[in-house]
Amino acid sequence: MTVATLPDVALVIVGENSEQALELIRTIVRESACPVIAILDVQDRGFIDQAARLGIFSYIGHAGDLEEMQSAIDIALERFAEYHALEGAFGRRAVTERAKGILMERHSLDEQEAFHLLREHARRTNRKIADVAESILASHRLLPSGKERRPPDEGSFPRPDDES
Repeated sequence: MTVATLPDVALVIVGENSEQALELIRTIVRESACPVIAILDVQDRGFIDQAARLGIFSYIGHAGDLEEMQSAIDIALERFAEYHALEGAFGRRAVTERAKGILMERHSLDEQEAFHLLREHARRTNRKIADVAESILASHRLLPSGKERRPPDEGSFPRPDDES
């Protein structure tokens, strides 16, 4: 629904059919395409509680005040950006943790040593740790299992200026 149009924000006007409005909010939030603001004709605490659990970013008691609406939109957009930044950070953290696990298993390292190896390789190759971790996850399935348990030596990872 919202994925095709990619709006910056969705305004859901709630009239008499609050169940339909809740279903619409549920769909938009599930698609995670944009923040949702509910505009209520009448104060309905039950609806507000349900909509909040579904993930609305704001609500307005009535649609008459344009300044209030603009403020709600600005706040919702800011919170939505923060939400996506946190979501991205958690995703990068999960990828890094999985990559450390692979390094720990393949090279019989503890967690600190695995992170050190990941960080040092990122520094040497002038890449972000998350990018190196993504590469490890993408390629580890192609490599033979780490039956030979030995720590990697300094030459295990090619340097960016190597010609090999």
